[in-house]
Amino acid sequence: MDVRQIEYFTEVAKQLNFTRAASTLHISQPSLSKTIKNLETELGIPLFYRGAKQLELTDVGKAFLVNAQNVLDAFANLTSELDEVIDLKKGEIKIGIPPIIGAAFFSKLISRYKEAYPSIDILLTEVGSNKIKQGVAEGEIDIGLVCNLPIQRENFETIKLLKDPLMLIVQKDNPLAQKKIIEFSGIRKEPFIMYRRDFSLHDRIMEACGIHGFYPNVVCESSQKDFMIEMVEAKLGVALLPSKICDQINNKQIVAIPFSKPIVNLELGMIWKKDRYVPYAVRRFIAMAREFTV
Repeated sequence: MDVRQIEYFTEVAKQLNFTRAASTLHISQPSLSKTIKNLETELGIPLFYRGAKQLELTDVGKAFLVNAQNVLDAFANLTSELDEVIDLKKGEIKIGIPPIIGAAFFSKLISRYKEAYPSIDILLTEVGSNKIKQGVAEGEIDIGLVCNLPIQRENFETIKLLKDPLMLIVQKDNPLAQKKIIEFSGIRKEPFIMYRRDFSLHDRIMEACGIHGFYPNVVCESSQKDFMIEMVEAKLGVALLPSKICDQINNKQIVAIPFSKPIVNLELGMIWKKDRYVPYAVRRFIAMAREFTV
């Protein structure tokens, strides 16, 4: 048995007609019929029921078709992978990044990858984590950076990149600015500058508020950290940002305060689709990300 026989069988099973299958395969019908007959002889059992009106798969034929398709897919992946390994001079990686963090946690990894593979195009899309997960699931995005990794039952492979606690930022005239540390329940009466609803951090903060017995007064939702900081500076409310971003705020009007017990964390991770062929260029990026987190 060889790949050619499996390919011929699969096409006949698809067409359920030797004439049409032979035309698609660009071979003669007698040659195709002989190949299938030889395959059945080798297996010792018929794969097709040759009725008077219609060609049909036998039960064994149906089972053989499922495995035959797996073999053809594996062969196609093998040849594709070999081509990519031999000549990694073209291709692209589509990556989704939440705009609330931008490239703050990611620029060094991208820079290192571009140095190693300068001909690979990296296409970045800024959307919320929930939309990133949807894009990866639907195949529109190869790799997604998400705030808070999906639960295990979701159909993703994952890498944890970092865990960063959120801090409270307030305008310096806010009475809370005098505190060195704060309880989460201490912000129940504050107006919130919140992440947009398509951000997983939005859900995490809402859950934390519920655990502490209050529903936040959300006065504004945004996807941009700079805008959130500006709204806090304008005394419109308070916001919660990852500590690594708070450390980068160079604004004397803003005070960042840690929580006594980190309730909400930015759990930045990388996801890609499970049980799907991953191009070599993408796999190299994933491998580099694993090394990057060590």
